[in-house]
Amino acid sequence: MAVRGAVPEVIWARPERTGRGPKPAYTRDDIAAAAVRIADAQGLDAVSMRHVAAELGCGTMSLYNYVPRKEDLYELMVDAVSAEHARWEPSGDWRADMRRVAGQTRELMRRHPWLPRLMSPVYGFSPNALRYLEHCLACLDPLEAPYGTKLEFIALLNGMVTTYVRNELDTAERVRALPWSEEEENAVRIAYLGSRIASGAYPRMAAAFAEDAGPIDLEAVFERAVERVLDAFDPERGAR
Repeated sequence: MAVRGAVPEVIWARPERTGRGPKPAYTRDDIAAAAVRIADAQGLDAVSMRHVAAELGCGTMSLYNYVPRKEDLYELMVDAVSAEHARWEPSGDWRADMRRVAGQTRELMRRHPWLPRLMSPVYGFSPNALRYLEHCLACLDPLEAPYGTKLEFIALLNGMVTTYVRNELDTAERVRALPWSEEEENAVRIAYLGSRIASGAYPRMAAAFAEDAGPIDLEAVFERAVERVLDAFDPERGAR
């Protein structure tokens, strides 16, 4: 239920310090860094105003003077790790630069496994997120397309990377929870799948496995996925 009298507010438009009182004990950067440490160590579900306050050594209620809502705290966290995106002088080869962006984003999400859960357009206009978008657009200067198309491209590439990394993280989490080894799990599943394919009920799947029995090179799959997104926006590839 909405709070009576509440109005929409962007945390970045809110002054860090109001009035002429004493200098605040903490900055937004301090609060974001504490929340990121908690999320990196214990997962996003461990992040709460109480837990962050304890990490900083202050009272929970005093933290609300800096961050009015938990959603604002999430936005601070996303902005904080967005600063880790490296920015370089564009090479003039937009495909090469955007491959580099995709790989960098993947590594960023691996360092902060909670990040894919917070990837949302709502958090896309923080200071560091805007710097990231501006850098991507600079990399895309050689691509002859409207800015709206370029922004769609960046969003699609980020979406693909986020989905891919989320699958990687979920798979790793499941493996850690298994009461047996990953090799034992895979052997049982492959044997079952082989029995189903051999039944003749799935001729197209049988043809697919006959064509390539694996194992799957996940790095190559990621690289191909990036290339297909690039191809979709490359006018030269489209013409061919």
